[in-house]
Amino acid sequence: MTSSSLPSVTSANLTLAELRQILRTDLVACRQSTLSLTKQLTTAEFRQQSHPDFSPVGWHLGHIAFTESLWLLEHLKEDACAEPQYQTLFAADGLPKAERENLPALADILTYLQTVRDRTLTYLETAPLYDQLRLWRWILQHESQHAETATYVLAMHRWPSPAGEITAAAPVRPTSLNPAVDSTNMVLVPAGETIMGSDTLDAMDNERTAHAVTTAAYWIDRTPVTVAAYRQFILAGGYQNSQWWQPDGWQWVQQNQLHQPRYWRDEPGLETTPVCGVSWYEADAYACFVGKRLPTEAEWERAARWQPSQGTASMPWGEAAIAAYHGNFGGQWGGVSPVGQFPAGRSPSGCDDLLGNVWEWTDSWFEPYAGFTAYPYRGYSQAYFDRTHRVLRGGSWATRPWVLRPAFRNWYQPEVRQLFAGFRCVLRT
Repeated sequence: MTSSSLPSVTSANLTLAELRQILRTDLVACRQSTLSLTKQLTTAEFRQQSHPDFSPVGWHLGHIAFTESLWLLEHLKEDACAEPQYQTLFAADGLPKAERENLPALADILTYLQTVRDRTLTYLETAPLYDQLRLWRWILQHESQHAETATYVLAMHRWPSPAGEITAAAPVRPTSLNPAVDSTNMVLVPAGETIMGSDTLDAMDNERTAHAVTTAAYWIDRTPVTVAAYRQFILAGGYQNSQWWQPDGWQWVQQNQLHQPRYWRDEPGLETTPVCGVSWYEADAYACFVGKRLPTEAEWERAARWQPSQGTASMPWGEAAIAAYHGNFGGQWGGVSPVGQFPAGRSPSGCDDLLGNVWEWTDSWFEPYAGFTAYPYRGYSQAYFDRTHRVLRGGSWATRPWVLRPAFRNWYQPEVRQLFAGFRCVLRT
């Protein structure tokens, strides 16, 4: 899977016809990925919550259609609302998550998705994209994000079956693998200045504005922490020893009687896959256990974007759009893959698996950059600048390509471990 446009789309270097074709291609590909989640979907999986903090899969599908209708058809085209009876049900602020299980039938929601999309693609033929492109690109990324969240919900429903068994077709796995990688190795990132954030059309409001940051030299893990490495923390009694934990994290562990990550699979052949399903608390505790710490956002982004010859690049490998050989994303593996299998995605600093495989916790709180302006509405990012959400970077095996870039910021509370999240550690020189 590859995005036909990231990171090069601008309203200045393409004709309207080219912009329309790129958007149509991306919208269709993204929707195909979303609809793949509905294959072999049971009634319970479609309708029920798998965790109190997550809405049902069916709600996410309806919310994708509602949001596309709201912003592209009502806001831009000034058309009447598509299916007004769904406004309260599928609005982000319409109902509490616990009340989102009373859904229409799957067939009705699929019809809703198609009805909105047909109107959207018709409007695309005449829309003044030079003025609207940022919102169209936001809608594409909004669908990508909710499709990934629906993937988490399905994984929770189907656990302890392998987390990747969420589509009708078996995942297509690369046939040529590199030898097992020693993930204990660290690489040195020299001190210097990096451009952090982004001002491109695809950049979300919380990625803006691009700004220079300077970091001291540091060592960073070449790959995310693996199952084999994390096993040592478990065997050493890491979940029973308060000395490694933040006070609120230790209280959380005891209250929930935890002893391993959410998606822990300690089986032969999985030793070199990244640990998956850890909270920020667990990641921080492991880092303390091994005498390291989690990277700041600036350190993570410098490791991903620093280029010795050109300063800062859009991607770890340069400026080329992301492709399947750069990493494990978009469901191409159906789950986590062994670390270090995508040398084309390696950054000049020597880090592997920066985009895809598992989201990576950082030590930073989710806060606005200087010059922040909410877009397209206050609730998208600004409501979460509350010092209770930590930032994750990089994307997971289920992340769609339209949101895969080093500048992209994800955010969750430190106790959340239902995502496909892992981490890597750093040391100061």
